[in-house]
Amino acid sequence: MAGTPSPRDVFLKLLEGITAGRFPELAELYSEDAVVEIAFQPVGPRRIEGRTALAKRFADIAAHSPLELTATNVVIRATDDPEVIVSEFDYQVRHRTTGGTSEVANIQVLKIRDGLIVHSRDFHDHLALAVAGGGLPQLVAALEGSGCEQPQRR
Repeated sequence: MAGTPSPRDVFLKLLEGITAGRFPELAELYSEDAVVEIAFQPVGPRRIEGRTALAKRFADIAAHSPLELTATNVVIRATDDPEVIVSEFDYQVRHRTTGGTSEVANIQVLKIRDGLIVHSRDFHDHLALAVAGGGLPQLVAALEGSGCEQPQRR
């Protein structure tokens, strides 16, 4: 009988699932009442609550993302709380249609209890992801329509 996976093992399984494109499986790594905060999400929800909502988000990513991701420069740091780790990594990004490539920096702070992610605070370079995915015009349009204050031009 295998023991409960460590926070490090759970994060590595999450990262491996993302880079392998197995998005439908990812929600199972989260507790039923998990909370994911996406601190710098430019549009859309910055907080996702519950495994069901996460499953929907992962299904949407699987259905619409034109990107292939490869994780590099992965560093996982333990904290003084045995349930919390900090991961730093880069994605080498390739657009499936255009073949364009780029690099995207990421940090995740994960709280993992009994082998499941209960809380995640994610810091991804969303601008770089939008550029890599060809979605910069849509991002700009969404930001212009979001009521965000735009700087005055002189």
